[in-house]
Amino acid sequence: MFHVTKQPELGDLIEIFRGIYQHWAVYVGGDFVVHFVQEGGSGFSSFSNSGFSIGSGDAKGAFVRKVKLRDAVEDNKWVVNNSLDHKYTPYSPGEIVRRAHAKVGEELRYDLLTYNCEHFANEMRYGVKVSSQVLTVATGGLAGPLSWLG
Repeated sequence: MFHVTKQPELGDLIEIFRGIYQHWAVYVGGDFVVHFVQEGGSGFSSFSNSGFSIGSGDAKGAFVRKVKLRDAVEDNKWVVNNSLDHKYTPYSPGEIVRRAHAKVGEELRYDLLTYNCEHFANEMRYGVKVSSQVLTVATGGLAGPLSWLG
């Protein structure tokens, strides 16, 4: 199910809601996004197209992919979320798209805490590797729901 709060523009960050976590992508035009995904690996293998994995830290198969927005979203809700624009200066839309396209096909080391799909998306837009989800967990915001990770 598509949930559009506004039509994405070049370089916008797309936040996709997938239950207990959000997946992130960069809108590059023509209804395409670039995102960092883990294909296979360990941990939450059922979340393989999200890039979300907890477990042995196996980063094999973590790639930057360009896909249709609808394929990244699947049947989840999504919004344009450039909420860090107040904190960091974004690159120009053309530069964000160029940076994202330059990474397509690369295999990168995935790490839930230090380099996940949100880190990647923010790096493309702002040049800063930051994840609000990780910061929320680190400060106890999701300690209850994630306490079973243990």
